[in-house]
Amino acid sequence: MSRIIFHIDVNSAYLSWTAVEQLKNGASIDIREIPAIIGGDQKSRRGVVLAKSIPAKKYGVRTGEPVANALRKCPILRMFPPDHSLYHAYSTRLMEFLHTYTPDIEQVSVDECYLDFTGIAHRFPSPVEAALEMKNKIYDKFGFTVNIGIAGNKLLAKMASDFEKPNRIHTLFQEEIKLKMWPLPVSELYMAGHSSVDTLRKLEIYTIGDLAQTDPRLLELHMKSHGRMLWEFANGIDYSEVQSEEAAAKGIGNSTTLPKDAETAEEAKKVLLWLAESVGGRLRKAGQKANMVSVEIKYSTFQTASHQKQLRRASAADTILYSAACELFDELWTQEPIRLLGIRTSKLVEAGEPEQMNIFDLSPTSPEQDEEPGGKIQKQAKDEKHRKLSKALDEIRSKYGKDAVIRGTMLKPEEEKEDESFQP
Repeated sequence: MSRIIFHIDVNSAYLSWTAVEQLKNGASIDIREIPAIIGGDQKSRRGVVLAKSIPAKKYGVRTGEPVANALRKCPILRMFPPDHSLYHAYSTRLMEFLHTYTPDIEQVSVDECYLDFTGIAHRFPSPVEAALEMKNKIYDKFGFTVNIGIAGNKLLAKMASDFEKPNRIHTLFQEEIKLKMWPLPVSELYMAGHSSVDTLRKLEIYTIGDLAQTDPRLLELHMKSHGRMLWEFANGIDYSEVQSEEAAAKGIGNSTTLPKDAETAEEAKKVLLWLAESVGGRLRKAGQKANMVSVEIKYSTFQTASHQKQLRRASAADTILYSAACELFDELWTQEPIRLLGIRTSKLVEAGEPEQMNIFDLSPTSPEQDEEPGGKIQKQAKDEKHRKLSKALDEIRSKYGKDAVIRGTMLKPEEEKEDESFQP
């Protein structure tokens, strides 16, 4: 049976959850029905819009814009401060409810997740009827609405859930792409940020269909690997799997919210270096190595993106993790300001476990050997050098403190947030 993936997204989550709680406590007005936002401070007019009601959207209020701008657009706008403990509680209840259907759920933010429906499809007349049941039960049980996108992969499910809102179910299977997705503006494509859209428009690419039918080599010329990825997305190509909590728990990671948005690759990669050293140190302390590395980016607009890659050999060396993270970052980054960065590792093995040789180790024309004579031996020596260096740094930091040795290019973020779901 072909895969069937649901993307479940709470409609204007922060505002919806605030509204539900207010109504439970006796409020006479549902703030979802008036011009209202979550974020900022009414008196100081500072901060950004974290969530908005549909009536506020009609005034042109946008998520991520300064509160002062929103108030100029809509002087009667009602503002409410965020309550993250409340949002965490509602998010937890939602995920617990969805887990009564299947454990195959990947939560990607506080208000959205992917659900692999494939294994439970036999229990329902159709995916749409199953989604309708979930959507209605969520509203009856919790009082807020969700959109559910249904597709054959995560990308198309995400695109489908972003169609008409709120409280809707949409499908976007491969045969529906030309009709439902290609006519949309290219700015609607997942991972097409402002900078990417500007570049595409200069190439006279205005719709997702235009992008899908463009020679990917032209896109790579102007946008490197990000151009190829956007071309694949425009054609509905996505092979990523739903990573359940059980799978995610078998890894180690760290993320940090930046004290100031990073706006250049240089700034971001300094943070990635610090994160790689943090994650590498925790792997070595746990006596493990990682086969998989993933990078997460959260933009100033709160849009989140992540990507992963398989390492050539399992490793816990800081430099190996950092190199992989930089490659992933270059593929992912849309040139927009970055609020949060994270590195995660998975597919862990014991540090002393024998390594399985791959095809490149056996081939007389391996990439390493193509680089220079004795390349394979030099590569193995280099790996061992990375391992010894990381071990030496661990010993120094253990004896004299974690700040005893800091790389010259290091930028240490002021605010560190451990990713608890990736504790060993």
